[in-house]
Amino acid sequence: METENKYLGEEKISKLLLKFSIPCILSLLISSLYNIVDQIFIGNSELGYLGNAATTVVFPITIIAVAFAWCFGDGTAAFLSLSQGRKDTKNVHKAVGNSIVITIIISILFVILGFCFEENILRLFGASDTSIDLAKDYFIIILSAIPVYMLANVLSPIIRADGSPRFAMASTLSGAIINIILDPVFIFGLKWGIKGAAWATIIGQIVSCIIALIYLTKTKTFKISIDSFKMNFSLFGNVTKLGISTFITQMSIVIISLVCNIMLAKFGAMSKYGADIPIAVIGIAMKVFTIVINIVVGIVLGAQPILGYNYGARKFDRVKETFKNVIISTIIVGLIATFFFEVCPQVIIRLFGTESELYMEFAINTFRIFLMFVTFTCMIKVISIFFQAVGEPTKAAIVSLSRDIVCFVPLVIFLPNLLGINGALWAAPIADTIGIILSCTLVAVFFKKMNIS
Repeated sequence: METENKYLGEEKISKLLLKFSIPCILSLLISSLYNIVDQIFIGNSELGYLGNAATTVVFPITIIAVAFAWCFGDGTAAFLSLSQGRKDTKNVHKAVGNSIVITIIISILFVILGFCFEENILRLFGASDTSIDLAKDYFIIILSAIPVYMLANVLSPIIRADGSPRFAMASTLSGAIINIILDPVFIFGLKWGIKGAAWATIIGQIVSCIIALIYLTKTKTFKISIDSFKMNFSLFGNVTKLGISTFITQMSIVIISLVCNIMLAKFGAMSKYGADIPIAVIGIAMKVFTIVINIVVGIVLGAQPILGYNYGARKFDRVKETFKNVIISTIIVGLIATFFFEVCPQVIIRLFGTESELYMEFAINTFRIFLMFVTFTCMIKVISIFFQAVGEPTKAAIVSLSRDIVCFVPLVIFLPNLLGINGALWAAPIADTIGIILSCTLVAVFFKKMNIS
């Protein structure tokens, strides 16, 4: 079993990237559809932008849940790939089992806290008096399925690293198709409104989780047993270190959403747009942005087993070649997205409903300003995951924190006081510019040291 994935160190890089990255991209794109589809159907229903505002305030809460799941899942995946490269895979099954145990414990705590502090949490993330009831209806249903949602997300990167990216894609695809089918049935057919969107989402998540769990009976490079679930905190600590940058990245999204929602609500109320239009629009922009990010993250996560295996095997030329291919692909995706965001944002916006001239005006400004340097954002995320894949969690964390926390958060608080509500939008391109300079510098230093070793 230790040599099951040895072709990662021998096969042509471009062929490996196609094998691993395409299913990973599709998996992440499909995953992002859970929220996108909800917003499209809700925005075109009688709920309108208030319904989208309600889902926007719930979105960061689900990101917190997936931050833990991806931390453990990506950490285990990186551990698996590095172990294969070093030809030492005896502890991989324990890493997988321990990640599952901790994920279940955290998910249960998450549900308990969510039910206990429901309204406080929703108010914190920007729910207004006009959207709070809709947010509660959506949140309670979504919250009830958090354990299966987290479990599916912790298993998906592990399945990819085990050499089965297509199975991981099938798991996510099945849930997304069910969600897409059930959304119009529940929202329009049964007239369940925002509750219908939530029910469609969690039914899809349950199906994805069941399929992912089935994979544990047919793994390639490790075998799960009762002993796998006995906690080894030293081992799990190493796994968590490898996944910490993913956790930081996801939690940064939560912090960004929280601060953005607070500032947009505050300065929106002082503007002609009001508080709810900016909240609804930024939620749509963030989820469209998530589609772009998921494409490039899919590329680099697909490359993660290749990077980890070859770095562990000290085949540094293959590491550099893989990174070069990933970065070129990322730049191409980013530039295509930038074209649509700058030239014809209204085409995207209309998919989510057209409420008023004010709504469209703010939405166009948001896409053109907030997403101006989306190419830089994509490169920063890719570089962070690259460092995670080669066992450099500290550098990965620095890259994630520099753009999101060190730069963006202070800017989004400070600029609206100078520029009004549009100041919150300008925080993103400025943070992207600073973040890409630091990220590229760290990469250059890393490769220079790698050439010497």
